[in-house]
Amino acid sequence: MAEQAVQPASFAKEKGMVAGMTSRDSVNETGRETDSTTPCKSRSFAGSMSETPPKKIRCGVAGVGSLGQHHARIYASLPNVEFVGIFEASDARAAEICAKYNCRRFATLDELGEACDAVSVVVPTDKHAIVALPLLAKGCHLLIEKPICASLAEAEQVLAAAQAANCLVQVGHIEHFNPVMGFLEKEVTAPQFITAERLAPFTPRGTEVGVVLDLMIHDIGIVLELVKSPVVKIDSVGVKVLSKTEDIANARIEFANGCVANLSVSRMSLKKVREIRVFQPTGYFSFDFMNQTGHLVRKSGMLDYAAKLMAGTVKPGDLSCVPLEQVPLEKGEPLALELAHFTESVARAKQPKVGVALGKTALEVAITITEQIKAAAR
Repeated sequence: MAEQAVQPASFAKEKGMVAGMTSRDSVNETGRETDSTTPCKSRSFAGSMSETPPKKIRCGVAGVGSLGQHHARIYASLPNVEFVGIFEASDARAAEICAKYNCRRFATLDELGEACDAVSVVVPTDKHAIVALPLLAKGCHLLIEKPICASLAEAEQVLAAAQAANCLVQVGHIEHFNPVMGFLEKEVTAPQFITAERLAPFTPRGTEVGVVLDLMIHDIGIVLELVKSPVVKIDSVGVKVLSKTEDIANARIEFANGCVANLSVSRMSLKKVREIRVFQPTGYFSFDFMNQTGHLVRKSGMLDYAAKLMAGTVKPGDLSCVPLEQVPLEKGEPLALELAHFTESVARAKQPKVGVALGKTALEVAITITEQIKAAAR
């Protein structure tokens, strides 16, 4: 297993506001930006004191493949959005989406950027920067699918362009909008150990990057948000099976506050799994992101269970007496919740839940893991 000590500062979250906003930027009660640098677009989305309804946000999608088509579907259904159109290389897919959602196909990214206030970038990871940069130059707010870019250098380019254009960039870490994550964010207060497993059958889609940037990036973002402490050490291992890069990987991440996260991913599985377990002094949580189900076991309940075992009122091995508490979750489509949040952030000129800071930090951790795996394979 490759080992690398990581300086805590290198993974510390960046300070600041929405990409492009200065510390003196603010948002007034109507949602309009005040005292900002060069505005991203001259349109105002907030309604006035009159009966004039707020203007709809003009949205587009760059790349309407297996995931991008769902961005198009959801934008077309959001009440605060005017779904303008798409940029797509495939003639057949472009015709299909345009006919289905009554939108326009744009011949260039510049044309899409001119027509839109906000755009989802849903192209292969290695194309994120070359698609995002011309859109930012046209003043578009962006939702860039995870990871933000294929390299830190590209991520820095996108961040600089967003700041120069005073544009908001949200990174598509979709699990942050899963109802499971909403529960964990409220209940996880002092995590000491986290284990996550994310498995999927092999598919050619996404293999332009390794499984760490393809799948583990989800769980990296999750643990960074739950632990809220700098990374100090990473140990990782990975195996190539069908791809030029790793298809199976494991990473052990140590944080400055003592928490340890163990992340396992595979895109060579016969089944899909997206599970997480979080252990803290008050008990532990076990959740399934895919089915949006889970349970918790409180320390107080386990103490009662142990007392019953000692007293002989419960037979050893009788798991039916383990004090599991099923957690009722209000299920929802994470992508729909994510895009609703993105458009609301654009409308109100506010920091998105998953901004550039978290996206870039998750990418930095992921790249450290992939570099360790590559180094061990030499």
